[in-house]
Amino acid sequence: MKSSVLSVFVLGALMACTGNKKEELQMTASGLQPENFKAVVDGKNTGLYTLKNKNDMEVCVTNFGGRIVSIMVPDKDGNMRDVVLGFESIKDYIDYPSDFGASIGRYANRIGNGQFSLDGVKYQLPQNNYGHCLHGGFKGFQYVIYDVMKVSDNEIKLSYLAKDMEEGFPGNVTCTVSMTLTNDNAININYEAETDKPTIINMTNHSYFNLDGKPEKGNSDYLMMVNASNYTPIDSTFMTTGEILPVEGTPFDFRKPVRLGDKLIEECEQLKNGHGIDHNWILDTEGNLNTACASLESTESGIKLEVFTNEPGIQVYTGNFLDGTQIGKKGIKYNCRAAVCLETQKYPDTPNKPEWPSCILRPGEKYNSNTIFKFSVNK
Repeated sequence: MKSSVLSVFVLGALMACTGNKKEELQMTASGLQPENFKAVVDGKNTGLYTLKNKNDMEVCVTNFGGRIVSIMVPDKDGNMRDVVLGFESIKDYIDYPSDFGASIGRYANRIGNGQFSLDGVKYQLPQNNYGHCLHGGFKGFQYVIYDVMKVSDNEIKLSYLAKDMEEGFPGNVTCTVSMTLTNDNAININYEAETDKPTIINMTNHSYFNLDGKPEKGNSDYLMMVNASNYTPIDSTFMTTGEILPVEGTPFDFRKPVRLGDKLIEECEQLKNGHGIDHNWILDTEGNLNTACASLESTESGIKLEVFTNEPGIQVYTGNFLDGTQIGKKGIKYNCRAAVCLETQKYPDTPNKPEWPSCILRPGEKYNSNTIFKFSVNK
């Protein structure tokens, strides 16, 4: 989903001078220099953390926004490819605001007119995207520094305290994001949160997947599947209309794997409204973590990504607003439709549509959301 315009806030980034020099010079398998992620932002230290499994799969994570920076997985020939977009330093993440790889919150996706009511109280949020609140406002969780609670060879646990009325949202909310890299080449992401005041919450991961490891190539040849019979249409401001429509006979029918580019060129008002695909599907999986809710596959690399979740919806965004102005890892320009985002979540604007699955969290309750990105190879 397209990020909001650059939020206005001050970040101070100072290179840290601690650590073993030899370790600082050691690159990750994806070619990242860990010292480029050592900084002080908003008074907190940032860093780069590397997870590995027995298959030499590598996932690099920074606590700046709880972001996945790189994912190295084997292709059909056994060569390792980095399959997500991102930057090579904290400075780039600050200078070029984006959602690349971020742990999004307090509310992923859009809230209509930046307003909602809860228990008779009306709340006004930032209107940072076409008059709506997108991804938690100007300074959503993608721009905060998570505390690193635990890190090991294959797991990292991050935590963030969102204060009462931060970006207009009620309640002091303690959130955790745990990422575990398993030996079956899956990234298991678990979100938890608790609050001291009734609030709303909806978290997701915003990785931009390019399964060829070639962002310059684009996503049109990917085979995509979405396990959903219905979707939620949007208006020209990307806001859900409140309707639930069947996918059958539309460009949104991905119940069987379909070449993405063939759908994106169809004539359809919804594709015009989204400038491509930027829509939520109502999943048929009904929270079953044992059934894939979506998949993406490259016939060139042979890499296949399956997504599993306990959430009711998934937002698919086809990178329609990437325009080449952002220079990512290895100096590559990220052009239009260089990747695909698969964001598991509650439906957009759920706070204003009470007939949809609730996003309300109350004191004494625990929010839990689970997403699994599993990689395999078709040779």
